[in-house]
Amino acid sequence: MSEAPQDQRPRLQKALAHAGVASRRACETLIASGRVEVNGEPVFELGSRIDIAHDEVRVDGVVVQLDVSKRYFMLNKPRGVVSTMSDEQGRPDLREFTDRFEERLYNVGRLDTDTSGLLILTNDGELAHALAHPKFGVEKTYIAKVRGRVTPAVIQRLRDGIELADGPIHADHAKILPGGRGASHSLVELTLHSGRNRIVRRMLAEVGHPVVELVRRRFGPLSLGTLGIGEMRELSSGERGALLSATQPSDGVTATGGRPGDGKGAKGMRGVAARGNPHGRGPRPDERGANTRRDEKGSDR
Repeated sequence: MSEAPQDQRPRLQKALAHAGVASRRACETLIASGRVEVNGEPVFELGSRIDIAHDEVRVDGVVVQLDVSKRYFMLNKPRGVVSTMSDEQGRPDLREFTDRFEERLYNVGRLDTDTSGLLILTNDGELAHALAHPKFGVEKTYIAKVRGRVTPAVIQRLRDGIELADGPIHADHAKILPGGRGASHSLVELTLHSGRNRIVRRMLAEVGHPVVELVRRRFGPLSLGTLGIGEMRELSSGERGALLSATQPSDGVTATGGRPGDGKGAKGMRGVAARGNPHGRGPRPDERGANTRRDEKGSDR
């Protein structure tokens, strides 16, 4: 009589530890305390096995990416770089930042050539598509230096909504930054979830304040922080979870950095995001040019 085949699925605490959530012992504590859910149900039993390809696992309500082959990076895109993997006009493009990695990385959405700031690069095509899709309403926050002295009435107009050639639009949040208003220029912070082409520039031009400089500071739960222009880093496990959760039904929790289960702040997801590579993997400088060139179509700002 032949023996039944062994279950090859990984144990839950091992999968969580491998994903960078915490040490295996700490993951066992998270499970025993009821802070881990599999497919929406709390799991208390140590040694439970999961299907990495199909099961959804959350720690403190935040999705955990168990597939460690998926990688996620934040780039502070400089002005003058085109948000594409190959530019027909020969302008600087994103290959400058992606060619040193073994994985084929693509940009999530676009920033126009003259806009700098937070751009997400990943080899997770499904997530990239979801984050760029307007139905999820992922908010983006921009800092714009504009011509002229912006008044509170202009800010209110942006909040209330204006009519553009391709339809009405309003800012989710808008404000004049302290100390950012002078005789000839003003600094305005604008948050919106629209993905329409060059929408921030068009909105501000419509209210009489053309953009001089534009920087994207936030994308969903991610913040540019102190990342320098032209710098790129891999997201922490907490940031990855927050990004995955951004495409799930909202539960009203904003997660910014940290680790799932670190116990800091709302649902254990607050704190300073870890820099570096959570999986201990580095780029392969000897494999430059290995990435397939592909344009990632989307809206630019």
